[in-house]
Amino acid sequence: MNKHARPLIENVSEATAACLVTMVQGNLFALAVSHWLIASQTGLLAGAATSLVIIAARIERPWVISAALGAATTVVDYWIHEGMFGPFFLEAVVTGLGAAILSFAVQSLFRRNRSEAAA
Repeated sequence: MNKHARPLIENVSEATAACLVTMVQGNLFALAVSHWLIASQTGLLAGAATSLVIIAARIERPWVISAALGAATTVVDYWIHEGMFGPFFLEAVVTGLGAAILSFAVQSLFRRNRSEAAA
């Protein structure tokens, strides 16, 4: 896979997943088409913005990539739709934190698999 495509796919997927889970507050049975549409918009914009920054700045530190994705997801989620719970910004912050945590976890798993394969 192209070295520029992988971060884009990962970032879009992680931001979309975090948005979906947060919107329905963990109740995946409540997912509807409207949730998928909103989460897809959030994921595409946040993932693309983060990937551009990562590629342009040649960032390789996992925690910086995760923090950038979390920040971008927070801003985009706030901009795309109103929060479904708490104060007007709380859902966006929770979504951004979820994206950052998911991103770091996925990167850690990939790093571990690569190091085990090299050994």
